[in-house]
Amino acid sequence: MRFPFTPSGPPSPLAVFRHIDAHAPLPLKRPFLEPLMNRLLAEPLAAGEFEPLQGRHLTLDLADGAPRFTVTLQANRLRLSERPGEACIRGGWREFLQLLGREQDPDTLFFQRRLLVEGDTELGLWVKNLLDGLDQSRWPGPVREGLRLLAYATR
Repeated sequence: MRFPFTPSGPPSPLAVFRHIDAHAPLPLKRPFLEPLMNRLLAEPLAAGEFEPLQGRHLTLDLADGAPRFTVTLQANRLRLSERPGEACIRGGWREFLQLLGREQDPDTLFFQRRLLVEGDTELGLWVKNLLDGLDQSRWPGPVREGLRLLAYATR
């Protein structure tokens, strides 16, 4: 396993994250990602907004070498899954952050093919609309700040 250092200096934080993610098995990711997803999305989960994902699988693929993971809804909780997604939303960090931060119209991201939906497009578009409607102002300050820093790092 090669660590992504270059002679010119240390790697970017995204390069380190990609490297760790590529080598971490799902059982190691679950204890971190599942509680985070369920906490951030507690209100829409409680309101039943994720119900269409019950028993279905959606893959989010950050195509620029970053994480690719599949989520499903079980007992009103988001869970990571090893099954392939029926739909896949693919794009770069920047595009996902623009979608979450409402910096860019989601339809523009899709029409310009900066975000792609593959497979079951109805499921993929439903998730796109759900992500677009999330209210980040209700998320904990450290999460909002982390997303802001990540958006800055990907510019």
